[in-house]
Amino acid sequence: MEAHSAAEHHHGPPPANVSSRIDARVLGMLLFIGSEIMLFGSFFTAYFFVRVVNHDSWPAPGTHLPVFVAGINTAILVTSSFTMHWALTSIKRGNRYGLQAGLVLTFLMGLTFLLTQILEYARIGFAPKDGAQPTIFFCLTGLHGAHVFVGLTLLLFATIRSFRGHFTAEHHHGVEIPGIYWHFVDVMWIVVYATVYII
Repeated sequence: MEAHSAAEHHHGPPPANVSSRIDARVLGMLLFIGSEIMLFGSFFTAYFFVRVVNHDSWPAPGTHLPVFVAGINTAILVTSSFTMHWALTSIKRGNRYGLQAGLVLTFLMGLTFLLTQILEYARIGFAPKDGAQPTIFFCLTGLHGAHVFVGLTLLLFATIRSFRGHFTAEHHHGVEIPGIYWHFVDVMWIVVYATVYII
């Protein structure tokens, strides 16, 4: 009778089925990242079509890519993955100060990366109107820059919440999920850097 009475008084949708293997929020982020990988894949397809199928030299004659500056920027972004991991590991151990320091450092390094990329655009010496190669360059690096901006927004909110004491060793998905996204951004930049600047 009590169970029947409780069922009658229940409002809203029934509780969702929860897998014991992976949290639904983490799974949602992983599926989103899968869709973003396909988006990047379409731009890489255009890149290889211009470069390989058309047999165009890369970079185009008369243009120069700042490989060294982009390499330093790559090192900064890769380092930010380690500080992000430090932040997550710290809160899992109940270390709030490590969490805050890791998030602040990650945010500052990500911001440095993005500002350096904007400065690179201002000094690069060519624009998308100059042909297919500059268009592909700005599309690939700009798409990644947009993802960095989104990641920085997530990190900013996570950092603010960390200073307000929202995370604990038991409840830290607000750090873990932005961290997964940030690692994706970092790995994707390594692919973009190796493809566009090095190869």
